[in-house]
Amino acid sequence: MNETADLDITRFRTGFYSEVMRGLPREAYLSDEFMRRENERLFARRWVFAAFAHELAEPGDLEPVTVGGQPLVLIRGRDGVLRGFHNACAHRGAKLFNEPACAKRTLTCPYHAWTYDLEGKLLAAPNFGGWRQDVPGFDKSAHGLKPVSLGIFHDWVFVNIDGEAEPFEAFLRPLKEALEGTDFGRLRPVARIDLGVVEANWKFLMENFIEPYHVPVVHHSTTEQPLDDHYPLVNGACIGSAVDIPADRVGRAGTLAVSSRYLTLFPTFVLGVYVPDEVGVHLNIPLSPGRTQQYRVIYQIAGEPWNEAKIAAQRRLWYDVHKEDHAMVERLQAGRASTATATGGVLSPCWETSLYEFQRLVRESVA
Repeated sequence: MNETADLDITRFRTGFYSEVMRGLPREAYLSDEFMRRENERLFARRWVFAAFAHELAEPGDLEPVTVGGQPLVLIRGRDGVLRGFHNACAHRGAKLFNEPACAKRTLTCPYHAWTYDLEGKLLAAPNFGGWRQDVPGFDKSAHGLKPVSLGIFHDWVFVNIDGEAEPFEAFLRPLKEALEGTDFGRLRPVARIDLGVVEANWKFLMENFIEPYHVPVVHHSTTEQPLDDHYPLVNGACIGSAVDIPADRVGRAGTLAVSSRYLTLFPTFVLGVYVPDEVGVHLNIPLSPGRTQQYRVIYQIAGEPWNEAKIAAQRRLWYDVHKEDHAMVERLQAGRASTATATGGVLSPCWETSLYEFQRLVRESVA
């Protein structure tokens, strides 16, 4: 992937909308009830990005995750297969794991020592029928960990809690169409950035990534991507924006000045492609109506392996870009305390059309 033509997705470019649109009402960002509906009707029913597969590489590696407010655990089995389960013991529902772990041989509940294998099957329920006694007729095979559906796209792990979402390949189709021509054959994670807890609703982080309107204002010191070179993109549930920069344009050192694709797959998957050799993926974890945990993994996808100096420079750049965004989304969150935001503000019919499509999917999902 060496030229902008490899990333030609102008066919998904949205047109100029005919009128100014309204954003989501303030309750969508403040209300516990609205988040409860999101958890039940949106996150539990769709494929949701949950983890990075390279961090669960070996049998017995596990990671607790939270999706839709529910505790889950991802476990690499002895057979090398990555699986997802509810992070709750089949006995009384105690949470099994609070922290990631490596090379586990079995899974033991810290409350009563019920023990499972790496595939979620119950191996032992010690003393369940009395001291060193089993309960006659108790079928261990019927009391394993409860699984959740899991799908993997390159390094990215998705789960579906209710098991009734569309087929995983159908879910991925619009993103794959937008990434046509991008060679992920040499995808290699080079850095993970823990961006901490952002004091803002998860939707503000998604919306900020999707729309280009803020770029020349918020990122004037870290990017050189003029607004008039950007355009919004919509392909079903794949929503975002793009910018085309002439290959001979040279930006200031330490800034982003390359053709880029800013893509999301509803509801929370975020992927940026930066010509000629970089991909960045965000993991946004909603914690409450006004708090979101965020991580970023930086990948190299082409060229000679980056040296440590290059990796450190990219880590610094993206940390700075994210912190600029965090300052703005936290202002958005704080502004929702004002009743002046009751009707959601207004959206640009040019630059925020993709943002409107994201909000439309939110509305449809929680209705």
